[in-house]
Amino acid sequence: MMTMADLPHEILSSVCAVAYEVSLPNDISLDPSFTPLTHTTPTALPSSYPPSSWSETTTRQTLASLCLVNRAWYNAAKPYLWRHIEIRQPRSWLAFVEQVGGSDPAEVESLEANAERLVISRAASLASRAAVAGGSLEGSAELLERSIHQQLLCHNGALVPHDSVPAELLTPPASREPSPARLRAKSPVRWRFLRAVSDAVQSLEPDVYVPTPDDPQPGRHVQHLDFNHFRTIGMRRSGEEAVRSRFVTAERLERVLKEMPHLASFGATEYMDGALNKNVLRELMLRGKALAFRGQGAIRGRQQQDVTMQTDEDMDEDLERLKDCKGLEALDLCGCVSSVFVQGLDEIVQEYFADEVAEDGTTTPSEVTIPSIKRLGLRGVTSVPASVLTPFVLAFTSLTHLDLSGTRCSPELLNALADSATVQLKSFAIARCPRLTSESIADFLIDGLPARTITQLSLYGDGTFVTPLTEMDLVRIVKQAPCFQSGEMEYLDMSSCPVTSAVLDVFVPHPLLRSLGLSHIGSLPLGEVSKFILTTAPNVEVLTLVNTSPELAIHISPRQVPLSLHTHLIRPLATAPFHFSLTSSSVPKPPPTRLRVVELTVGVLNALGAGSEAWKIVKSKGGRGWYVDTASGWENGKLRRDLPPNHPMRVELERLAASNGNVSSAVGWHARKMEVLSGQGLLGREDGLYGAVSFAYQG
Repeated sequence: MMTMADLPHEILSSVCAVAYEVSLPNDISLDPSFTPLTHTTPTALPSSYPPSSWSETTTRQTLASLCLVNRAWYNAAKPYLWRHIEIRQPRSWLAFVEQVGGSDPAEVESLEANAERLVISRAASLASRAAVAGGSLEGSAELLERSIHQQLLCHNGALVPHDSVPAELLTPPASREPSPARLRAKSPVRWRFLRAVSDAVQSLEPDVYVPTPDDPQPGRHVQHLDFNHFRTIGMRRSGEEAVRSRFVTAERLERVLKEMPHLASFGATEYMDGALNKNVLRELMLRGKALAFRGQGAIRGRQQQDVTMQTDEDMDEDLERLKDCKGLEALDLCGCVSSVFVQGLDEIVQEYFADEVAEDGTTTPSEVTIPSIKRLGLRGVTSVPASVLTPFVLAFTSLTHLDLSGTRCSPELLNALADSATVQLKSFAIARCPRLTSESIADFLIDGLPARTITQLSLYGDGTFVTPLTEMDLVRIVKQAPCFQSGEMEYLDMSSCPVTSAVLDVFVPHPLLRSLGLSHIGSLPLGEVSKFILTTAPNVEVLTLVNTSPELAIHISPRQVPLSLHTHLIRPLATAPFHFSLTSSSVPKPPPTRLRVVELTVGVLNALGAGSEAWKIVKSKGGRGWYVDTASGWENGKLRRDLPPNHPMRVELERLAASNGNVSSAVGWHARKMEVLSGQGLLGREDGLYGAVSFAYQG
């Protein structure tokens, strides 16, 4: 009878893959992730209960438990347990550095020497076994093994034990030729050695397939690394200790990045941006076959040639090693403003991406691009000047997600980006960019090639940074921009834009619109908002009305505000029509729209008191607050408007309302920050520092 230990590695690995993939968000839910509900079986449908995915904590606990079953389960679950790394505490970061990058240079050198000896023995033994399996004589296989030993020893100068490696320690033969990116170096020295192993085997016996031995170090499994939850507040360290004894240093970060050849996404915050110097940024952006050179005379973004870096004999070893790594796909630099980061970014731009100015004054455009990175988050990067920001952003020629909110983005950047034929934006945010002009925004959205595919757009502005758009340009955008005329918009924020009834009347139907921002528009009546949602966007679930409409002005009587809100908005949009029937077979009609969350100012929320019936007030960890219908929610792919009082989701929503702002940073609706690392965009949900920017901060 077959037992669990007899199952092949492929089946065990598939089980672990499923356990990991159920934590990846598939169908985006607009509601917060409730911890008590995440232990239930996830569903693939757009649902808040049961959740569409497990939490990251639940998945990590499951994979950790599988590692404790036996050696076979450990080998199958280990790659998925290390795939997604979130640094939360300073001590855990130091432990991670020691585990992945080694504790000190002497120990690293010793570990590399032992690993080299093991790799030599494995390669030689595998080559001889492969030769025998291929039909070679046993004597010739032994001769091949001795030849490989001799050549590798001559290259490395190390002593190799004569004992052969046991068969159970060898990697099983692969079904096809492995990719050159399968095994990576612990350091440039070890990387050169591993290349010598492969070259030696192929030069001695080119027709014999030798599978690459597995690297025992866990860094090769890491595909996601972020510092979203990392902070040093509360450690009772003096200012001098914080300066002299930093936890996340450039040396440590560079060391671990060199151990992660398959890293696909990286997230940084202001708590560790002092480690983002030139070497670290170079390690992040120039890895893989990411560097490409445009053809001579090609316009930026047009006629790009797929010519990767050419290997020269005098090329830097790091560039050779980085070329064999996997290119980064997502980079989030939210809030990075330190002088070290700004200087490092400036040096990278000047070396690779800036235009070259000759002695005679002629300018040669840079031909270097990074097509591997598709999602870039620069929200709050306020210290980077426009002269550095423009060439840096234009170097990414395959962007689908771009967040420029709160930066020094200039009209020149939008004008140059509009000519790119390779950028196809899906999510785009230019909130609170004071240097942009109304004309530049309108021209980009109307004529820009990358703007045609936008489905998530943020033009957010507030009382401090009002959007520069004029009413005339806004009408032009709504009437002529392809992203507005397609009717496929899912997220739209026009806060502080000059939205009037004339602007709303020229909108085409938007049946996919789920989250709408109309804050800081003091002259827009509630009746016009209600009419727009009812006729143009009936599937809007979340609506922001902070400092909008004269009916919700703070000088209005506290008794008048709830009456106006329910009369003009809640009752006509979110209340089912009156139904009376003498037969039980008659089904009542649902509300005319899906509106169930309305963001309001603190003064208006205080005037609402405890709410009305199922409508409750939920406050964020910061200064934002929402008027939420707790009886509405997505369940198994359907939006229910009649959740009973004992329903788990309604209980959790009411618990959030009773918490009075004592909630996690992931609680909220209508994000202000783009989710970059996993690709959910402005409809995504984050916690930690990213969540605070998305849902807690008012600005």
